[in-house]
Amino acid sequence: MLRSVSFVIAACLGLLLPTTVSALDPDERALGFVALMDGKTFDGWKQNGNWEIKDGAFARVRPSGSLTYERELIPDDFELRFEWKASKGCNSGVYYRPGQVEYQVLDDENSPYGENARQSAASIFFCMAPSKRVVRPHGEWNTARIKCKGTVIEHWLNEERVLSFDYADPKWAEYVELLRIRGGDLTGRGGRLLLQDHGQDVAFRNIRLRTIPADESVTPDPDFKPLPVTGAALAKEQARVRSMLKARTEKQPAAKEAK
Repeated sequence: MLRSVSFVIAACLGLLLPTTVSALDPDERALGFVALMDGKTFDGWKQNGNWEIKDGAFARVRPSGSLTYERELIPDDFELRFEWKASKGCNSGVYYRPGQVEYQVLDDENSPYGENARQSAASIFFCMAPSKRVVRPHGEWNTARIKCKGTVIEHWLNEERVLSFDYADPKWAEYVELLRIRGGDLTGRGGRLLLQDHGQDVAFRNIRLRTIPADESVTPDPDFKPLPVTGAALAKEQARVRSMLKARTEKQPAAKEAK
């Protein structure tokens, strides 16, 4: 009888314990991962009421506004693991550093952004393309990772490391400058984790974060080669760059006059 009572008490306590622990496997707990969502509430997150929880996932279901993790800032050196699912034609993203530093979430096949590899799934949007396209069709879940240590950035998609480079390496200067023109800065730190609402439905689940310790190295892939951008996609990108530069030049004299 005593054993039965103990079993009932233990079961009840298990229901009351936060799911942040049970959401992590033993290996992730050993690495220091912490779950940023419990699959039941928006505890620690801020939104405008356009996100709901469906089957344990954050789901954007109506306009408008991003979902932001408010509890703490992203560490300087970190690894973020999560899963995402895009609707047909979806364009979304995960922002992890101040400004326009974004892990692109995209339905490559049906979004117009998909024609440009620097805007495709798992790219650093408008900066660095992945080495290959391994995104699953819309409506299916994808696994993802972002790893940042010092000046090294890695993006993973469906258990493949598709982006891995040191942004301080001069050979990537052209790509870093492209992002700077857009308003992004890879050197920025202290940003909030933000799940983008760009007008289409998208879902995220199993979001886990850890600080990468000082004695753990992240080495860029020496053979990493981003997919090329050519033809009409490149022409559109170049036109957009010219437009941004023109807008910046026109804004500068206006700012001087205001002074």
